[in-house]
Amino acid sequence: MGRLLALDGRGELRTAHVRLVASALSVSERTVWNWLSVARCEGRTGPRPRSRFTVTREIRELLALWGGNVSAVHRELVARAAKASSPDPVPSLSVLHRAVVRDLSAGERAGLRSGEAGRRRHDVFGKRPPVYRNACWEGDHKRVPVRVDVEGQAVCPWVTWFVDVATKVIVGVAVTPHEPARDAVLAALRAGISRADPYGPFGGLPGRVRVDRGKEFLCRTVARALGGFAVPVEDLPAYTPYRKGTIEALNGAVEEMFLVSLPGYTRRARPVGVHRRDEVGDLLSFADFVKALLDWVAWWNAEHHPAGLENNRTPRQAWEADVTPVEDVPEEQLAFFALEDDGRVRKISTSGVRWRRRFYIAPWMVGHVGTRIRLRYLPHCDGQIEVFSAEHPDHHLGTAYLAEEATPEQRRELSSVREKKARALKADLKAAEKLRRTRYTATTTPDVPRPRRTVTGQQARAEVARAKATDLAARALPDLIPPRDPPAGWTRPRPRPRPRPASAARPRPDTAPRPLAPDDATGTAPASHEE
Repeated sequence: MGRLLALDGRGELRTAHVRLVASALSVSERTVWNWLSVARCEGRTGPRPRSRFTVTREIRELLALWGGNVSAVHRELVARAAKASSPDPVPSLSVLHRAVVRDLSAGERAGLRSGEAGRRRHDVFGKRPPVYRNACWEGDHKRVPVRVDVEGQAVCPWVTWFVDVATKVIVGVAVTPHEPARDAVLAALRAGISRADPYGPFGGLPGRVRVDRGKEFLCRTVARALGGFAVPVEDLPAYTPYRKGTIEALNGAVEEMFLVSLPGYTRRARPVGVHRRDEVGDLLSFADFVKALLDWVAWWNAEHHPAGLENNRTPRQAWEADVTPVEDVPEEQLAFFALEDDGRVRKISTSGVRWRRRFYIAPWMVGHVGTRIRLRYLPHCDGQIEVFSAEHPDHHLGTAYLAEEATPEQRRELSSVREKKARALKADLKAAEKLRRTRYTATTTPDVPRPRRTVTGQQARAEVARAKATDLAARALPDLIPPRDPPAGWTRPRPRPRPRPASAARPRPDTAPRPLAPDDATGTAPASHEE
């Protein structure tokens, strides 16, 4: 229509132009002439705008309040209008539904219902450009939803691993029976960098390591260990799993392809009303679980065909097809990878090396008593230490082990005692919380809540009186033993005479005693002058 109006303005509009436009748009010539008439009179070239209800800021806030429930928002609007006697009409439920669907995207509606996770499912994420092997690694922790037997207790272990982004090869794995610390990160990194058996043939130094905001990945020890090889750690923003999609996909794949088939899987579908967990005797031991997980990692690298690799290759084939040179690290440098220095110079004594109030010994220490040494150790691992010469810090003397390590039976007994004390404390705290908190009865009417347990005034006064009458000083040191008398040969301090107060030394004039007469000395009363 803009072209026809321009021709009409210059006086060049002909019927042939109108006929050509009508033929191209599959409408009649009369329709085109009518469009031109409306454009000349009303100045519009499109359909007549219609007034319709739109989603305002208030509607968005109510949708967020009611979790995206449009019907609940409509009831709220009707109640507000009735309470305020507003002349503005409230849109019908169908009009409100159409406005919400038209003005809000599917991602916005999902976010109002289930939060950021729901909104993110409707986002579009691009892919990073392809890179070469060892250009970037991604690392993460995963809590394994499988209960395993660890010394008679059922626990869910954690796995820490690193994957190469370009080839999807799992380069390093470390498993802990509990929540991992920086030692698990260092162990997985060492397994990933080393290419010797049993870690090879994958590995080498990565160009950079991409992790989330886990404190174990960002600690000073990990930064120092990777910084020694000039490998930067890329810290991603929090709650952005799509920025490290390779490791997140691996976390989902290991559960769907492997963990779901193991005994003790905690997310297995069960019949209605059946909530009994597997017994500890039916679970895998920790060693068996680690072996099964490492076998699955080997299968993933050598036989699996993950999506995203060219020519339907396996990770191993993609690694071998990449001609990018791998930068290896000598094993003598990795032997003490990520060890922390004790910072003190010590000496080897006849009892070994003393560290943290415990002694460590080793056969190589024989004949080296008095040698000045320095210690290095793996974080959170005090079973053994590495001993270096104090004069030559790079000279490794040997490994020392804890001299008096408790037996497994002693450790189990100690754990049972600690658990018993923890249960007793938990019971005491629950009882105290029950006394501290007042429980109220359920109500079906808007009334003042009434407590479940009714206490009489006499009971309250008696309990308060008992609390006030408690002698805290008597309970402070119930087992105090008084000190014994000092030996007779000890010199004891002489008691110094106390000075008399001034009032006792010099009596006041008005209270001074009268000097005794001679008769007073005999105890007889003096005679009066009249006598």
